[in-house]
Order: sequence, then structure tokens, then C-alpha cells
Amino acid sequence: MKIFTSGLGLALALGASSAQAFNQEIRALFQPDPSQPSKNLFVNQTPNSGYCANFPPQCASANMFSIELPVGYSSTRELMPGDDISVQVPADWRRLTVTNQETQETETVEVRITGIGSNYILSDTVENLTGVQHPTGHDILWTSLSGWLYAPPPCQGTSVSGYSARTYRFFWQTPSQAPCTKTAAFRIPSMYFEKIDFAYELRTPNPLSMSSGLYTGSIAYSMGPGGDFDMGAAFQPDDGRLSLDFVLDVQHTLKVDLPPGGDRVLLEPEGGWMPWIASGRKPTQIFRDQLFYLSASSRFKVTMMCNSTGGSRCKLNSPKGNTTEVETFLTLPGGISGPSGGDVKQLMLLHDTWIGPFQPSVYLDRKAGSLRFAVPKDAIDFLLRPGLSDTLSGNITIIWDSEV
Repeated sequence: MKIFTSGLGLALALGASSAQAFNQEIRALFQPDPSQPSKNLFVNQTPNSGYCANFPPQCASANMFSIELPVGYSSTRELMPGDDISVQVPADWRRLTVTNQETQETETVEVRITGIGSNYILSDTVENLTGVQHPTGHDILWTSLSGWLYAPPPCQGTSVSGYSARTYRFFWQTPSQAPCTKTAAFRIPSMYFEKIDFAYELRTPNPLSMSSGLYTGSIAYSMGPGGDFDMGAAFQPDDGRLSLDFVLDVQHTLKVDLPPGGDRVLLEPEGGWMPWIASGRKPTQIFRDQLFYLSASSRFKVTMMCNSTGGSRCKLNSPKGNTTEVETFLTLPGGISGPSGGDVKQLMLLHDTWIGPFQPSVYLDRKAGSLRFAVPKDAIDFLLRPGLSDTLSGNITIIWDSEV
């Protein structure tokens, strides 16, 4: 008997370019982890830049990632006392469809923007604009909640700031899509937001239910007044659109290991042949349970191949011309549901017929299952005839396939 195994690799990628847009790739990976079998999540592989690169503990605790875009926003006119700068980002969850390029299966990914920051640059020193040196000059330059360290509601501050005579760095969390507004207290001839630093959060599909392959898709955002990333009516961006192109690489495992000698199976009655030889008492069962170890992180199917014309029975033959039949039953480790739901115990396999899908609920790492090879009762009666002495053999191949 031979068992073939196959590996399963899953990749999800979203990527599409848009004319006159800035494209940013976001890459994530799923690989089953034997030390955390219940962790069925993608791991973001995109290098952090901006806020999370500078403050990784704060982002890790909030499952947040950040990207600094080389896109600036320039004021189109001078700001007068009483003029507002209303910062707004797409903080609500947005969906996009990703497609497997081989199978054309689709899944859904969700993303939301959870923070926004930048470094603003003034046309003159804050002392010349307000008559007060920094940092106090930056505070009184605005009428609302002092400087940009303090986020106006509904935004929330992060205690991140850095400043010079002309510049001020800030980062705000954005729990709501409503605008967060600062109001100028002095005349500002011109102002520039140098780069945009945004944080994001992802919701990815369950990788255990996905097929192997590369999934692709994209989501586009508008930038500028009235757009998704809006830094105020008086500010125009260098680029009008932002495209987030996701690449999610999923690498599943499907592997079957046999113990040493497990590819040779000897069928016999429970307790051996001696009761039959010694007393002629016919056994009720002739079988063997063969252990195997399964590692699986995604759905799979199983079939059996043997010298059969179909159905559940494979043939064993001898050089003397004698023949008998064997049936094969599959038992899988706990945590795997079968085609009809529930655990898989003593499921009969059929020649050249795929059975499945079998779906793991968590990653299984070398968990024990078994194959029972049993001679049917009518075949036992035919085989154990008076005067018959023979050895019969045959090959049964069990094929495991991740392509369901």
C-alpha cells in the first residue's frame, strides 16, 4: 500500500494600479504554526513606517500598522484667524474583493484607517507669526485645545509631537470618520503638510477555508478637499488618489506520515491465526488498523486507487489464482469535519472516487489517524474453505489532495 501526500500553499494578493495615483502595497502571510495551532490569522508583513516604526509597542498592543506616504498637502491660500483646518480620513470599515488567480475563488478583506499624522511646515517661524517662541508659539497659533499634540474630538491624541521654529509633528487616532478641526488664531501666509502618516487595521478571511493560490484585489481612496483623505478645504495634495494593493501569501500544510514499515500491512484475525488453525473456529473479522500522522491546515479530499472495477472493494490475488476482497475505512484525527459534518470515523473509501471536503477547524500537526483494511464477511466465508492454504497480496493507494 502506498500513500501519496501533497502540500498546500495559500496566497492572497490584492494589487491593481490606477492612473495618477499613489500605489502602496500591503503584504500579509499565513503559515500554520505548530506552537499555536488555533491561530488562524494572517500576519502583516508590510514594514511599518511613520508612527508605528517609531512607537512599535503602542501599535502592537492595538493591532495597528502605519505607513508614511510621500504625499504632501499644500495650502492654496493664506489662512486667516478663524479659518478651520478639518482633518478627515476613511475610519469606517471598507470592503474589497480578492480573487484567486488560479481558481477564481473570491474572498473579502476589510480595512479601516485608525490614525493620521504629518509634519506641518509654516511659511515663517512661529515666533514671527505669533510673537512667542516655540513651543508655546505653536500652542497659541491655534484657538482650539492648544497645539496639535492635543487632538480635537472625535480624534484622540497619542502624546506624539516634535517641533522646531517652523515645524510641528503630530499623530492622532481616528475612531470616527467625522472631521477633526483646528482653528487658526493668527494669520499664516502658507502652510504645508510634509508627507501623510496613516495607521490602518485589517480584517482578513479565515485562511483555513481558502484554497491555495494567489489572491489579488485593490481598494482606491480619493485625496484632497471632500475626499477620503481630507486635510482641509485650503489644502491640495500632490496626488489625487491612493490605491492600497494587498498581497496576502497563504502557505498551507497537507502531509501524511507513516510509521516505519507502515507501507506493508498484514491482515489477520484479532489474536492471530492460531484459533483457526488449532480448532477450525472461523474468525469473524480479518483486518488491520494502520496508523498514520496527519498535518493539515486547510480542506482536502481523499480517494482510493486499486485493481477494482469500482465500488468499495479492492482485490487481493495470489499466484495460485485465488482472489479475495478488502474494504478500506478512514478515521481522521479530532478537529476535522467530514462532508456531512462531525468527526470522521470509519468512513468507507471508494475506488477512484473522491470523498470530501474534509475541513480542519485548527491547524493539526502530526495528529494520529488510521486506515482500517478489512475483509468483508462474505469474502471471509469464501476464502476460508477447507484445504485452502495460500498468501494473497495487492496494492492499495490512498491519495490526499488539497485541491478541493
